[in-house]
Amino acid sequence: MKKVILLLLVAFTTGAFAQSTSKEDLDVIQGLYGKSKKELAVAYMAIPEAQSAAFWKIYDEFEAERKALGKAKVAVIENYAANYDNLTDAKADELAKAGLKNNMDYQKLLSKYYDKYKKAIGAINAAKVIQFENYMQTTVQSEIQNSIPFIGEMDATKTK
Repeated sequence: MKKVILLLLVAFTTGAFAQSTSKEDLDVIQGLYGKSKKELAVAYMAIPEAQSAAFWKIYDEFEAERKALGKAKVAVIENYAANYDNLTDAKADELAKAGLKNNMDYQKLLSKYYDKYKKAIGAINAAKVIQFENYMQTTVQSEIQNSIPFIGEMDATKTK
């Protein structure tokens, strides 16, 4: 039963992630908050009019790069789902390294854009952006983690 749930979840999640990369953001955020990520950013950031154009230009550039990382994360999740039943040491290593690389790439992206934001809107607002992005990423990651089984979880639930 959990295998069926996993496959349905991955199919649903993959579809949601694939759709979100062409929309504002992950459907997870929309489902949790009833607003798109950009709507949440507008409300939270409250950027002064004088800095608004520069901020949103940088934000849109950041989002394009972040969405590419989101697609890579989806690929790792799909790969995990496809190999879950017959996971080998080599495949587990590949998946773990791909996930770690994706996380590192995301942190590098935040660092790269922090400096751009700081130059355009000051350090306090740039720090707010980073805090907001970390919160959004953590929220989405938590939803994903709660939705997919741990390695070996299905084996532990099999009837003996």
